[in-house]
Amino acid sequence: MNEPLTPATPEALAEAVRAHPRVLAIGARTKPRLSRMPAEVTLISTRALRGMVEYEPDEFTFTARAGTPVREIERELAARGQYLPFDPLWLDAGATLGGTVAAGLSGPGRFRFGGVRDFILGIRFVDGMGRLLRMGGKVVKNCAGFDLPKFMVGGLGRYGALAELSFKVFPLPAARLTLQLPTEGAEAAARVFTEAAGARWECEALDLLPDGQTVCLRLAGPAPAIEAVSREILARWPGQALAPDRAEALWAEVREFRWAHADGVLAKVALTPAAMPALDAAVRSLKGARLHFSAGGNLAFVSLPPAVALTALPERLRALGLAGLTLRGGAPLWPGRHTIPAIAGAVKQALDPDNRFPPTED
Repeated sequence: MNEPLTPATPEALAEAVRAHPRVLAIGARTKPRLSRMPAEVTLISTRALRGMVEYEPDEFTFTARAGTPVREIERELAARGQYLPFDPLWLDAGATLGGTVAAGLSGPGRFRFGGVRDFILGIRFVDGMGRLLRMGGKVVKNCAGFDLPKFMVGGLGRYGALAELSFKVFPLPAARLTLQLPTEGAEAAARVFTEAAGARWECEALDLLPDGQTVCLRLAGPAPAIEAVSREILARWPGQALAPDRAEALWAEVREFRWAHADGVLAKVALTPAAMPALDAAVRSLKGARLHFSAGGNLAFVSLPPAVALTALPERLRALGLAGLTLRGGAPLWPGRHTIPAIAGAVKQALDPDNRFPPTED
């Protein structure tokens, strides 16, 4: 396999796209299944397209190049008391801003604040005809035209090659507190998720750990307020508050997928809390399978060891009527139910009529 091209400017990225009939932009490849391509597809790495282009702390917005590691962005934001509330994944592994958007992945913070789609404001990208275009804006109050930047989230780079991205950010919370609540499996956890989501507490994160027996609930805000709320929660469900260092280690393990099989299949699955027990039973029937429920039961991550047949997960997801996306390993890209909305075809035709970027059905 040839080494990926490494353009260092948006203009060079456009030239690289125009120079090859089939291309795909890649970042740090922390989700390698998303960029597994046949030999005729030229890979274009955005790793040289990095750095902040613009940062307006008073406006709570920034613009950065697509190949910028999200960890670098998080550090710069934190220095000004700000952050990306959707908990970007694979920070330590070097995940890039463009890759995070293309994969459409958000962490536990998605439960309260929404995912990456809710924070992106604008993009600069190269379409299938090699045009360097700008869509959206760099300010929060921008409502002109079709919101194409949000459409790019989860597009897997199949509509264009991202060059720059603009985001809104939030102030860092004054304090955080994580509670561990023992539970008796996925059905009991789903009840906790449903009750907690409807309560007045405004939990920042609500996950069920891979052990299947521990709900982790994270609160954020002024310290006296979250301490009062935590007492109310622990009066309803038995549990304990974690020390800050233990809490940080726990959420880092979730964010970096240290709990998952490093050499097997890793897939995300969209669902609702009501579907948690059925998915839990279906996945845990596979030898060595691991399962993490996130975002209050609206998202699950499934990890399978190499010994499990690659058809096992797709078969179970189809039987449950659930949709998945493989992030690592050799399973089908879309295990389970997969439909393509008509608007996706229309946007693909408008931006890439010659399929210079491989379609998502590949």
